[in-house]
Amino acid sequence: MKLGYLFSGQGKQFAGMGQDLYRQESVYRQTVEEASEALGMDLNDAAVLDKPVNTQVAIVTMSTGLYRIMAKEGGLPLGVTGLSLGEYSALLAAGGLTFADTLHLVQDRSTYMDQAGKAHPGKMAAVLKTNAAMVDQAIAFGAKQGPIYAANYNTDSQIVIGGSPEGLEAVTDYLHDHGVKRVVPLKMTVASHTPFMQEASDLLADRIQGVDFHKLAFPVISNTTAQPFDMSMIKQTLVAQLIKPTHFADCLTQLTQLGCDTLVELGPGDTLMKFAKKAVDKGHTCHIDSVETLNDFRSKIKLVK
Repeated sequence: MKLGYLFSGQGKQFAGMGQDLYRQESVYRQTVEEASEALGMDLNDAAVLDKPVNTQVAIVTMSTGLYRIMAKEGGLPLGVTGLSLGEYSALLAAGGLTFADTLHLVQDRSTYMDQAGKAHPGKMAAVLKTNAAMVDQAIAFGAKQGPIYAANYNTDSQIVIGGSPEGLEAVTDYLHDHGVKRVVPLKMTVASHTPFMQEASDLLADRIQGVDFHKLAFPVISNTTAQPFDMSMIKQTLVAQLIKPTHFADCLTQLTQLGCDTLVELGPGDTLMKFAKKAVDKGHTCHIDSVETLNDFRSKIKLVK
């Protein structure tokens, strides 16, 4: 089993996430307590955990606790990636940042994104069962009505777009007129990974200058470049990530080229696992976000061993 880890981004967080792991898993419990001390809040308190303002640090904490369990029991991966926020969990797993630095940086990133979203509200939608060429055509048409951009290239046939309501409506109409039936609005008030996040990107550029990054223990594939992070460009790449589209499908290709034959999503939900099913032969994918899913994976490791 040649492992690659996928670190969850936002969108699939759920109430009380990780509390079953906290009760059963000592490594996970220690991780939550470490994060709570660093941030000065109790991340095992459901009232704290479930506040939207704490979502990003809660996801990074969950993903890190799960990674520490996996590293202890399953060994180091050949490579990792994460979707958007998940890149910070991935860089932390590879030793690129300290846990405390990651949490504080992510906390500030969340604030910057919220500020930018309030100043430049936007909408997003997932375009399903089409291709990048068709989406690009639709964006060129829709941009005449209002700013609109490709934001996430999740798979070859699922692309998320974001921008102004007027631009999104025009793109949607164009796609429907050209035979694309499924354009699904997302419950988003910010247009992430588009120029609508420029204010957040500028604030992060200043903030990240004071952060020390360290040599990575294994490759971490960047959403922005679809290549392993270059240590000399790591800060610039994370700053650009807020305003540039993610290329998760290409990140999965990079992991398979590194030799990964099993891709495991760590963190809330199974979105990345579903994307990965199309990238890995024989469907060797799974997700871990609970005691049940963790124990299922432990059973698989035993079978392989």
